[in-house]
Amino acid sequence: MTKYTLREAALELLTRIGEQGGFSHVLLDREISKQKLSRQDGALLTEIVYGTLQRRDLIDFYIQPYIAKQKKIKPWVRWLLYMSVYQMTFLERVPDHAIIHEAVEISKKRGHKGISSFINGVLRNVQRKGVQSLEKIEDPVERLIIETSHPKWLVDRWVKQYGVDTTKAMCEANNHHLPLSLRVQPLRITRKDAMNQLRKDGFKVEESVLSPQGFIVLEGAVLAHPLFHEGYLTVQDQSSMLVAEMMDLQEKMKVLDACSAPGGKTTHMAEKMSDRGEVIAYDLHEKKAKLVSKKAEQLQLTSITANQADSRELSEKHPTGSFDRILLDAPCSGLGVLRGKPDIKYHKKEEDIFTLRKIQDELLNEVAPLLKSNGKLVYSTCTVDQHENEEAVQHFLNKHPDFEVDETFFKELPEPLQNGTGISDKGLQLFPHEWDTDGFFLTRFTKK
Repeated sequence: MTKYTLREAALELLTRIGEQGGFSHVLLDREISKQKLSRQDGALLTEIVYGTLQRRDLIDFYIQPYIAKQKKIKPWVRWLLYMSVYQMTFLERVPDHAIIHEAVEISKKRGHKGISSFINGVLRNVQRKGVQSLEKIEDPVERLIIETSHPKWLVDRWVKQYGVDTTKAMCEANNHHLPLSLRVQPLRITRKDAMNQLRKDGFKVEESVLSPQGFIVLEGAVLAHPLFHEGYLTVQDQSSMLVAEMMDLQEKMKVLDACSAPGGKTTHMAEKMSDRGEVIAYDLHEKKAKLVSKKAEQLQLTSITANQADSRELSEKHPTGSFDRILLDAPCSGLGVLRGKPDIKYHKKEEDIFTLRKIQDELLNEVAPLLKSNGKLVYSTCTVDQHENEEAVQHFLNKHPDFEVDETFFKELPEPLQNGTGISDKGLQLFPHEWDTDGFFLTRFTKK
């Protein structure tokens, strides 16, 4: 793919994601696969799309002096400016003149002479005069909102919950690349052997401190490696790996995964039981439930049964006290995964948090009776909002006096986490800037 065609593809993706609400990671993966892009081209396309989305509001601030007189700018023109200025400001390997030339050529193809002249004028001004300074913004919180391109409602909410310093650290982390982490299938290969093999093949890897099955890829396109394609490895963020590690699993247990797709935690739980238990997995959508079955097949695990169901109605399928362990990885706002899905911060609204919390409460209320006495229930989310996390835990405990937060959960956490800033009496909050992971919350209940 020529650089010109690649940037056309980037513009198409950005316009669709930015204006129509498409999921960035899904559309990007689909485009890379469809065009059969080389590793280098796929990396550049990803960099342009994610980088532009992550810093959209900052770039808009940068170019305001040069576009203020323009009454109406078509969406694709605005995104072409954003992606071009992103490359000029944050990418060093492509010269400005090449970026400007390609942007003008794209604008000629998609628009008319007036548009191409406008594009050329704005980008030439950025090249010659630079961008306006953030020092113009006196209020530190307002400056943070623009500098990190996070919506005001979200930053205000985090400042109220965690203070300015933690909010600033989270926002900055959300605009940086999240390193790829992988989990070994321990019934087929050890972490040590997998890492040694990858190192021999030129990859730079290091162990995860959050899971004895996990490691981080620091350098190299490992997803093309035979170990990955032959089912010895699977992609999973370190924070998600922590879930199965904290389930306190043993062989022959019967486990419920109430919201299982795409199956990372489901398969991890089966591995922790040496594939000698029973993992019953459900997802609201049949297509997603099939993804869980497919992942189990890829990893050669036979103890998993995945089906479609609304987990708020599982009492119709299973009698009270059916399971030794239950995992509820609840649907949430996803505010902890902005590093990999930057479009979320523009599409989510504050009221979405309260709508989702109702679903979380309903799911907890429904699955709780299915746990055996002395059983354990893990509740987790990929968000950093207290309303969905600590407040949801307290609400559940108030309604279910036969449950309590398991005190042994805190003692069983990996040692580096035991004195972390995210520890509370309700569970563990992982922040994206602390361990270079997604933002994630988990806790464990016991049934008295």
